[in-house]
Amino acid sequence: MHTSPFIPLTLALVALAGSPLLRMQAAPAPGPVTVEIGGHLFVNHGLVGVGRIPASTKDKFGETFGSFSAFAFQPGSWTRHADGSYAGTLITQPDRGYNAANTTNYVPRFNKLTVAFTPAIDGASAQNQVSLTIADTIQYTEADGTPLTSLDPTTTGSGVRPGFPALPQAYNGRICLDAEGIIVNRDGTLWISDEYGPYIYRFAADGTLLSAIRPPEALIPKRDGADSFASNTPGVGQPASSPANPTTGRQNNQGMEGLSLSPDGKTLFALLQSATQQDGGTGGSSATRFTTRLLAYDLTGETPTLKAEYVVLLPTFELGGNTLVAAQSELLAVSNTQFLVITRDAGNGRGLEPTSVYRFVNIYDIAGATNIAGTAYDDPGTPIAPGGVLADGIVPAARREFVDLNDAAQLAKFGLHNGPTDDDNNLAEKWEALALAPALDPAAPDDYFLFVGNDNDFLTTQGFQDGGAYDGGVNNDSMVLVYRLTLPGRLVNVSSRAQTGSGDETHITGFVITGAKPKSVLIRGVGPSLTHLGVNSALADPALTVFDRNGQMVEANDNWGDAPDLAALTEATSATGAFALENDSKDAAVLVNLDPGAYTVHVTGADGGTGVSLIEVYETP
Repeated sequence: MHTSPFIPLTLALVALAGSPLLRMQAAPAPGPVTVEIGGHLFVNHGLVGVGRIPASTKDKFGETFGSFSAFAFQPGSWTRHADGSYAGTLITQPDRGYNAANTTNYVPRFNKLTVAFTPAIDGASAQNQVSLTIADTIQYTEADGTPLTSLDPTTTGSGVRPGFPALPQAYNGRICLDAEGIIVNRDGTLWISDEYGPYIYRFAADGTLLSAIRPPEALIPKRDGADSFASNTPGVGQPASSPANPTTGRQNNQGMEGLSLSPDGKTLFALLQSATQQDGGTGGSSATRFTTRLLAYDLTGETPTLKAEYVVLLPTFELGGNTLVAAQSELLAVSNTQFLVITRDAGNGRGLEPTSVYRFVNIYDIAGATNIAGTAYDDPGTPIAPGGVLADGIVPAARREFVDLNDAAQLAKFGLHNGPTDDDNNLAEKWEALALAPALDPAAPDDYFLFVGNDNDFLTTQGFQDGGAYDGGVNNDSMVLVYRLTLPGRLVNVSSRAQTGSGDETHITGFVITGAKPKSVLIRGVGPSLTHLGVNSALADPALTVFDRNGQMVEANDNWGDAPDLAALTEATSATGAFALENDSKDAAVLVNLDPGAYTVHVTGADGGTGVSLIEVYETP
């Protein structure tokens, strides 16, 4: 009888030593980078793919595509093919257009890209592992159809719309948006974070503005004590901001850069790019601007509610005898307390000073950090770090360096480099997009692909925007780097694989529901669908039964397609990130609410057959 020990379901993706039947991850590739934080291990197995879109590419409206200020996979779109390749739909977003001298009336938008991905673990001579094809482009508008604009807001005055807070507005009366972070919800709506506000907006799937979240007053840019959303990058013929930078609140062009949703979908996280003016941010190159803020909004009620706020210390680095701050460019939650964050230097990359000094995807953990939401620190008169010195009693988030984007050996696998030569294979200056996609590997259910995208600032010699052509002086392609990672807390998951039959050959896995309340659990006995994932001799017809600690049957299923709750099973599969089961297959699955306690899952060959089966247990969001 094939058995596995009981596993606490609250332990996310933890491999069990001494259990030969549990295949929690594949044999690690040579030279992985392992980082521990908060008692969890994160593993970077290295760069496994590259893709690029030519800088001159146009979107549906005939305007320069403009790269990735942020991107996210459309929920439910990611699939793995039998040959080990992958496909999905990536929702991408550029920022405020080409603005070397002035901001323009470029309409903010998002793009839908069809993605095909074939990993190359050992590298390749061509950079074509990721194929990116533009399927659609959708512009952001108000409810009456008026497009939003990328123009810098006016220094004084705000837009007034019923049901909305005071909004950044340009001299032409349009709402201003410098789009940064993006989240795609299962209903098609989007959360978008903004540099100007710094606000968080919700848009319909067709790009219509639905609502806005105004952060605490400590983050709102103010001049002469009043809201002033300008970033001192005026449109042609418009006056410069006075004073150039706000006196309190976010600095110019240092707004709500990072945006992410917790894996359970209940919390919206937003991260300011660097310190507010009063918290040590006294200009873009200030060495004291490393104290920034992470906001957490509760999404379980009718409207988002700020429930937590944490201090995040950005890394510093030395250059030419000076201490500089690496501003953050994107945020990605891998659990309710841990995040991947891009932190990087500025002014170094393709078309500029060619060699970067610091580009990392760091891990932050807020489990032990101080929650300052609702305190005096939400008032601009009480800074959290006057002069860059953190106030007593505030514990910031913990941090560890994880993925080094400048790693020469990894880049060389695909013919890329970080300076000193400035050519088409030199990395761009700005890397601002993060997205995770599961590897859907039964032998390594903890593994994910981390997609990292650049922001090319619309730099092309054949540009077109806002009705006119332009020459950006250099062709800076849109590029995606893909790393394979092992993550400890992305899903609450137990996985067991074994040769299976009946009787003494029954495949059995145990798990424990902990806590004080019942949990919704997706339990699967997978056989035939493993064939399409490259598993030979898969069990043709698994039958699944769940028993409680007293041996009483709780739930059973033979063929998942015959389950009365098929729609709920399909939704739970997508919500947990589990790989999709083949339509009309004889795989087994149940979705059940379980009280705290111990349980076992039994999988047998329904027709007396034998073969390899996979038992999976997921706690659903």
